[in-house]
Amino acid sequence: MEKERIVIIGGGFAGLNLAKHLDPSKFEISLVDRNNFHCFPPLFYQIASSGLVSANICFPFRKEFKKLKNTSYHMGHVKQIDLEAKTVHTSYETLPYDRLVIAAGSTNNYFGMDNLGEETFGIKTVAQAANTRDEILDRLERGAMCKDKERRRQLLSFLVVGGGPSGVEIAGAIGEMKKYILKKEYPELEQDDVTVTLIEGAPTLLGAMSRKSRDKAKKDLENLMVNVRLNTALKSYQDKYVTFADGHKEYYETLIWTAGVKGEPMPGIPAESIGRGNRIIVDEYNRVKGCKDVMAIGDIALMQCEDYPNGHPQMAQPAIQQAANLAHNLNHGAFTRSFKYNDKGSMATIGKNRAVADIKGFSFSGFFAWLTWLFIHLISILGMRNKLSVMVNWFWNYIFYSTSLRLLLRPTKFPLRKHWGD
Repeated sequence: MEKERIVIIGGGFAGLNLAKHLDPSKFEISLVDRNNFHCFPPLFYQIASSGLVSANICFPFRKEFKKLKNTSYHMGHVKQIDLEAKTVHTSYETLPYDRLVIAAGSTNNYFGMDNLGEETFGIKTVAQAANTRDEILDRLERGAMCKDKERRRQLLSFLVVGGGPSGVEIAGAIGEMKKYILKKEYPELEQDDVTVTLIEGAPTLLGAMSRKSRDKAKKDLENLMVNVRLNTALKSYQDKYVTFADGHKEYYETLIWTAGVKGEPMPGIPAESIGRGNRIIVDEYNRVKGCKDVMAIGDIALMQCEDYPNGHPQMAQPAIQQAANLAHNLNHGAFTRSFKYNDKGSMATIGKNRAVADIKGFSFSGFFAWLTWLFIHLISILGMRNKLSVMVNWFWNYIFYSTSLRLLLRPTKFPLRKHWGD
C-alpha cells in the first residue's frame, strides 16, 4: 500500500519528537525547517554569555534521520500553505501532503513596538544568542579602552526585559561576569563600571513558579549585583534611551529582550484558526480548527481547556508530550486519545550553585537544585559528543571561572546571500 505523506513544519522539540515516534512503515515523513539542525533552546543563554558554543547544543537533522526509515529533511522557509491543493510551498520547493503537522514554534513578541526587532538583542534562536554574545563582548572590549568614565558606564549598561526563566538566566549570567570575570580578564574595568538591570512588568519574577522560588531567584540575582525592578514596564526604546511606563527615561547601550513570545506566522492558515498570541487553535487531539488533515503541536498550538484556559505553557515538556500523543493517534489510525498535560515541574538557574526548582509540589533551591538542573539539561541534549563537550565546559567553568569561549566572532558582510533569509 502507498504510504501516507506527512509533512512536519518545524524541527524543534515538537516536530523532531513527532518524526521519531511516527511509524515509518505507515508514513512517508518530510520535515521542513529553515535550519539544518535541531537545537536546545534552554541553553541559548549560555551561548549568549560565552559559556558554550553553538555546536555544543545543536545536532544535524540528517545525522539523526540516518536512524529513521522513510524520513527526510527539507531546508526552507514556509512561504504558503495551500489547504485545497494540500501542498506546502517553501523558499525552494513545493511539498505535497496527505496530513500536515505545524510545529513551527514561537518567535519574539514585541507587543506592538515593532522597532524593537531591529534595535534590541535576543536569545530566541541560536543566531540571536550568538549575536548577543558578540554584543556583550564588544561592549566589554570597547569599555576596557574607553578613558571617559561616563561614556564607559554607558557602554557597559545592560538591560534585560522580562522576568521569566530566560530573562532570569541571562541576567544572572551577565551578573556573574560582572562579579567574577571582570577582575580576572578585564583588569581595566571596575565592577561599578558595569550596570546590569532586569525589569519585569509583574509584581514577581518567574510568575509560573512558587513564591519561595520567586523570592529566592530575586535574592540570588541581587547577590550577583543585578538590579531587579518589578512592576516596571517598558514603553519604548529609541536612540539607546528607554522610556518606561511611568514616563521617565534611562540610557541603556544594550537591551536584551526576553519579555514575550508569539506563534510563528503561518501563511495560508485562515484567520479564524488563529487565536491568542498568534497561536493556532486546536482541539484536544491537536487538530486545527477549520482545517482538514492539518494538526499543530508545541508552542504554536493553542489548546484551551479547564486547567489551561490560555493554552499550555510554551515550553519543552508540553511540546514533547503533544508530539508523542499525536504520534500515538496517527499510528493507530484514529483520534482516540485526547491530550492531557503532565506537568513535571519548572526550573531556572541563576548562576553557579544557584538555581530554583518546583517539582511535583516540592520547592527547593541552591546547590542541589543547580545539580538537578545540570543533570536534566545534560541528558536532554542530543548526541553523546555534545553531552561530553557541555559537561567538560561546565566542569572547567565551575573550577576556574574561566573559559576560552569569549571570542568575538563578527560575521563577514560580503558576498551577500539574500536567499538565506528567504
